Amino acid sequence: MRKATVRGIAVLAIAVLAAAAPPARNSLETVLDALEGIRSFKSVAISQDGNRVAWVERVRSREGSETLSVIDAADVTAATPHRISAASDARAHREHSAAWSPDGRQVAFLSDAAKERQLQLYVSPAAGGSARRLTGVAGQLAHPKWSPDGRTIAFLFVEGSSQETGALVAYKLDAGVVAEKPEIQRIATVDVASGRIRTVSPANLYVYDYDWSPDGKTFAAEAVEGSGTNDYWIAQLYSVRAATGEARSLWKPPLQIACPRFSPDGKFIALIHGIMSDEGSTGGDVYLVRAEGGEAKNLTPGFKGSAVELFWRSSGEIAFTAHLDGESGLLAVDPAASRITTFWKGANAITGFAMARRGDAAAAALSSFEKPAEVYAGPPGGWKQLTRENEGHVPFWGPARSLHWESGGTTVQGWLVPPRTVEPGRRYPMVVSVHGGPSGVSSPGWPIRWNAILPSQDYFLFLPNPRGSYGQGDAFTRGNVKEFGYGDFDDILKGVDEAVRSTPAIDPERIGVAGWSYGGYMAMWAVTRTNRFKAAVAGAGIVNWQSYYGQNRIDRWMIPFFGASVYEDPEVYARSSPITFIKKAKTPTLVLHGDRDSEVPTPQGYEFWHALRTLGVPTELVIYENEGHGIAKREHIRDIERRIVGWFDKYLKSGGG
Repeated sequence: MRKATVRGIAVLAIAVLAAAAPPARNSLETVLDALEGIRSFKSVAISQDGNRVAWVERVRSREGSETLSVIDAADVTAATPHRISAASDARAHREHSAAWSPDGRQVAFLSDAAKERQLQLYVSPAAGGSARRLTGVAGQLAHPKWSPDGRTIAFLFVEGSSQETGALVAYKLDAGVVAEKPEIQRIATVDVASGRIRTVSPANLYVYDYDWSPDGKTFAAEAVEGSGTNDYWIAQLYSVRAATGEARSLWKPPLQIACPRFSPDGKFIALIHGIMSDEGSTGGDVYLVRAEGGEAKNLTPGFKGSAVELFWRSSGEIAFTAHLDGESGLLAVDPAASRITTFWKGANAITGFAMARRGDAAAAALSSFEKPAEVYAGPPGGWKQLTRENEGHVPFWGPARSLHWESGGTTVQGWLVPPRTVEPGRRYPMVVSVHGGPSGVSSPGWPIRWNAILPSQDYFLFLPNPRGSYGQGDAFTRGNVKEFGYGDFDDILKGVDEAVRSTPAIDPERIGVAGWSYGGYMAMWAVTRTNRFKAAVAGAGIVNWQSYYGQNRIDRWMIPFFGASVYEDPEVYARSSPITFIKKAKTPTLVLHGDRDSEVPTPQGYEFWHALRTLGVPTELVIYENEGHGIAKREHIRDIERRIVGWFDKYLKSGGG
C-alpha cells in the first residue's frame, strides 16, 4: 500500500500557504487558492565534480507541468539558474529525470515535448543551448543513467506501453477474457553519438532500479521474473551483462530491497533491505553483497533509523539518507567496521537528494514545517540555498512539536501541529492523520493535502508514527506484522493521550481521525474499535482483508505482513478486518475512493459504506472518476479537501448539524 505522506500520494503535490501573514482562520478558498501557487521539487541531481546541480519543479496550478533547471553550484552568490528544455512552444510539458554526464558538461533528461504523454530521452549542453533528442520510441521511459565512459545512456523501458508504471496510476479497464499479460520494464541503452538503441536485459525480467559497474560491463539490477506491479515484494538482486544481456541472480533476500549501487572498485554492491509495503517507499538497513554473489552482510544492525537512499563516497564509505525518530538525516557507514557517522540531522523532509562521486558535495530539496521546499547544495550539513522560489510563503499553522510516549515497551514518536493562533482559554478540536504504508512515516516537512488545510481551519493536527513506521529501526518497522490494528492502533491511542495531556487547548471530546490507504484502513478500524473519535474520513481504505486479497492487483505485498495467503490462513486476515467488528461502529464517516484504484479497489469503500448505512451510521461515499490510488486531477483534489473540512466542521464543531 502506498504511503499517503511525501512518497505515498506523490501525485497530489505539496500543499502551500498564502504569502501574507494570515488571520486566525483563513477562508477555505483562500487556502485552496494558495495551494495552487507553491513550487515543489520532485528531484535533484548533482554532477560528479559537484559543480553543477539540476532539479525538477512542479507548480500545482499547471497540471502535468514539470520543468528542469540547472545552476552552477560552485559560486551560488553569482550564479543564476537557467532552464533546460526540449520544448519550443509555450505549452506545459513534463521534463524531468536529469542525469549528468561523467564530465559534467551535458545533462540527459526525459521530456514529452515532441508528443504529449510520450516521454523521449534528450541531451542538452549544461551551459545552455538546444537539446538533442536521442530516442523516438513508443512506450514508458524512466531513470536515465550515463555509462562511466560517457558514450552510452541507459534507461528503463517498457516497450509499446501506454500505461504508466506503478500501482498509483488508474488501471486499464478490463474487457473480454481477463488474463495477466505483464508489461516488462527492461534496461535499454542508447549510443549518444549515433542514437542506436538496444534493449539489454531479458524479456522476462522486470527491472525496478539499476546501476552501472565502474567498468561499464555490468549492471546491478533490482529485478523480478514476472509482473512489475505485483511482484516487487519478491524481487532479487541480479547482475546483467551489458554486452549480452545475460542475467544472474546474486541474492534472494528474505524481504524487500532497493537502491542497488556498485562500489567504486566494482567489487561490491550496496543496497537497502527491509520490510517495505510499497515499491518506491524505501526504508531499512544498509546491506553489502559481493559483485559475484554470495551472502549479504548487514552493515547497520540495530540501527535506530531507516535508510532511504545510498551513495558510495570516493573514500569507500557508503553515505545514506535516513528517517531518524521522525526527523531526517545524512549518515555514512564504513563497510569494513560497520561504523556509522552522522553528518547531519534535522527537522526537515527530503524530497530529493544527490551526492557527487568526488568530494563531499551534495544537493537536496529540503522543506520543514516552517518553510516550503527549496534546493540546497554544498558539503553535507553546510548546504547553501540555491533557489528562492517559495520565499514569502508563511505557515497557516503554529510551531510544530515532536512528541514522544511509551507504548508496548518502546518509545513512539509523532508530530503535533497547532492552529496558527491558539487563543488563551479556548479549546480546539484535533484530527489524527495517519500516514499510509504501513511502511511509511510522517516527516517534519511542509504539510501536504489536509495536513496543511486543517490547521488553517482551527484544528490541531496529530501525526503519529506508530509501530510499522520508518525511523525507529528495522524491528520497529516489523512491529505490526500479523498484528494490523492492534499494537499500531494502541500506539496511536496512547499518542492521542499524550497530545491531550500535554496540550490543554485540545478538547478531548472533539477528536477526529483521517487517513488514506493504510491510513484509510486505520480510520475504518478506529471507528469499529472505539467511540473516542467523533468523526472520521477514510480514503482508499481496506474494510475486509479477506475480500481485499482477491480484489487488489498487488496481493504479493500482503504475504510479508500476514505471513501467509488468505487461503492458507484466513483467520489472521479476519482478526484485523474492520468488517469483523462493524456492528460496533457509531462514528460518522466520510468514505473517499478513486474508481480505478488497483491498490485498494472501490469495492472496499462500497462495502464499508454499505455496512454503515445498514447500521444507521451517518456516512457518505464519494467516488472520483478515472482516478487511481493517487488522486491526480486538480478539481478532484480540491473537492476532497473541501469535503474533509466540511465533514469535520459538521461533526466536530457544530455537533453533527
